[in-house]
Amino acid sequence: MKPHELTAAQQLKALNAKEISSRELTGHYLDRIERHAGLGAFVTINENALDEAAEADERLARGERATLVGLPLGIKDLATTAGIRTTFGSAALAEFVPPEDSWTVGLLRRAGAIVLGKTNTSEFGATCYTENDVAPPAVTPYAPTRYSSGSSGGAATAVAAGLSPVAHASDGAGSIRTPAATCHLVGMKPSRGLVSPAPATSFLSASTEGPIARTVEDAALLLDVMASAAPGDLYGWHRTRPFGDPLDRRLKIALWTDTGLDQDVDPQSELAVRRTADLLAELGHEIVEIPLPARYDEPVSRAILTWFAYQVGAVTRLMVPPERIHLLRPYTRHLLDVNETLSANDIVTAQAHLARYAGTFLSKVSDYDVVLTPTTNGAPVPIGHYTGDEADLMLKWSCHTPWANLAGVPAISLPSHVDDEGLPHGVHLVGRDRHDAELLALAAQLESAQLWTQLHPPSWHE
Repeated sequence: MKPHELTAAQQLKALNAKEISSRELTGHYLDRIERHAGLGAFVTINENALDEAAEADERLARGERATLVGLPLGIKDLATTAGIRTTFGSAALAEFVPPEDSWTVGLLRRAGAIVLGKTNTSEFGATCYTENDVAPPAVTPYAPTRYSSGSSGGAATAVAAGLSPVAHASDGAGSIRTPAATCHLVGMKPSRGLVSPAPATSFLSASTEGPIARTVEDAALLLDVMASAAPGDLYGWHRTRPFGDPLDRRLKIALWTDTGLDQDVDPQSELAVRRTADLLAELGHEIVEIPLPARYDEPVSRAILTWFAYQVGAVTRLMVPPERIHLLRPYTRHLLDVNETLSANDIVTAQAHLARYAGTFLSKVSDYDVVLTPTTNGAPVPIGHYTGDEADLMLKWSCHTPWANLAGVPAISLPSHVDDEGLPHGVHLVGRDRHDAELLALAAQLESAQLWTQLHPPSWHE
């Protein structure tokens, strides 16, 4: 068996048993990253990865048992990494090398993880496809002419193709879950505050970091390390035990497939949900189909654009020198232009609309433990799909995920099936606030019944 065929949990056991060295494992992944560079998974490689792996081997030889010692992984290029180029997916920051790690990257490194490099992302995380001016587009290894979504597209591509055992990612409207769906993977967006947003703070903290993995166990393993509050966190909270306990009760699960827009649900997305609902019923859970709690009316759609323009515009102005603004991609410049027209009243009004929208969902699903929907409305889309009104096209495809970000509740995308064209489809499970462990336990139950980890794209075997 080749090293990348082991799960992350199995690799850690092999490292601790001295059956493989971290240097051997890291070298194996670096070779695979170079061989499959055309998939667009990585933007930058950590030139010190092998040296860091050698240091991890010394720690293992001394008997250290930190959670991730010796395990290589990719870090999304929106998170700063000390001494490793961090572009934020932008040619305007193509030479930026930060002096320190972000909070979450620091946690992963202190746990012993080896940073392979930076995984590809859309510019400032603004789009649900991963295409920028610093690396090739990130594509799904199941169909290399199609995007692996975004903004964590590179992370999903890397894990699916066997270029990283697990990957760090982040999610502001679906950016972990939709890439996981396009690559037949597990992608977990935690509850608001479980993973610290430090050093940023926000009263409307829609974005969070989380894991992309092949198995639920691996996702939980990475999330255990990432879930540590920083001093001053507005929403920080502490768990009493690690993730991984089995599900011990029957759940009441709401289901809908309505897109919330003037479009029908994709037939394969519908099939994904129906198959999963049938399986959940067989496992003893109660399934109740309910109407979509709230639609994307004009005020909500406008509020989403306003909020993205406000966030992306603020980050762009902070990070990009004026003389390099011309290097931004057209959609980022569009958001920057919108940002410059916004008044304080526009921003507060958008927040109010989004809070109302999220609150409607929470009130309508309060009697249920979990919600089941499609992850995306359709298969991975071809490169070049997003021309014209990008905001409208992106929302039509990724319409099922944003409400969980706004509500701050945990959500996970799980593999469902690969269709007759070989394209992956995922299902979206949303839990109650701070019931991340229960959601992971349900996911593990589904994984045991479906055995989705046995399916891989062609590049896996190359």
